[in-house]
Amino acid sequence: MIRMMRKKRVVLEFIFLVHLLSGSFVSAAEPDWDEYDSILQQYTHNKTENGLSYVAVDYRALLKQPKFNALIEQITNFPLKKLHTREEKLAFYINAYNIFAIKIVLHHWPVTSIKDIGGWFNPVWDKPVAKLDGRMHSLNDIEHKILRPMNEARIHMAIVCASKSCPDLRQEAYRAHLLDQQLTQQSHRFLNNTSKGLKIQTNKIQLSKIFSWFAEDFADNGGVIAFVQRHHNKLNKKHIIDDYFDYNWDLNQ
Repeated sequence: MIRMMRKKRVVLEFIFLVHLLSGSFVSAAEPDWDEYDSILQQYTHNKTENGLSYVAVDYRALLKQPKFNALIEQITNFPLKKLHTREEKLAFYINAYNIFAIKIVLHHWPVTSIKDIGGWFNPVWDKPVAKLDGRMHSLNDIEHKILRPMNEARIHMAIVCASKSCPDLRQEAYRAHLLDQQLTQQSHRFLNNTSKGLKIQTNKIQLSKIFSWFAEDFADNGGVIAFVQRHHNKLNKKHIIDDYFDYNWDLNQ
């Protein structure tokens, strides 16, 4: 009897070990974003210019930093099959978009606006910017073909096209286990930025044009007004959209 119990225990321990090991192989792994965190902390800072508040990027200093090129290489070589959950994919592609927007600016430096990199028939958004899993992507590919179909309206508070009127570049990497909190914080911050996100004038509000351009993406959140109400404490159902901010495409430098 004792021998049978020992044998059963060994079998159970073996099954547990196999399960544990197999779980470690199938569990997803994000890239190590620590280097990106370091870059953001070192080369971005809060700035207010002509009444517009934004997070500025020190592009000129980044030009001389080989660790930014190492970050690009890390992302382009990352096997996307390791991304299993929705949160892991969202975090990866939001970071990739923001990093590649910086990359294309640096590649064409000096520029005063990211839009100067392209033209009417070949806009910057459609230009090949980097490879992911061996396939070349543009910023539009990442935004419109990958991120928007994932049905997360808060991405529009997180992806930054290197311009002053964009939502601010978050000064830390997006990570799957923190993503919901990070996206909620981004939404609050942008909508409480009265210089470009949302401004209240009695019962009327002025909004970023992002909410006009991508209004359909907020439909599942009850529409634009319902979305902004959830992320701005001073709004109520009586507020109506009256106007949109002029979009400042100057480089967020």
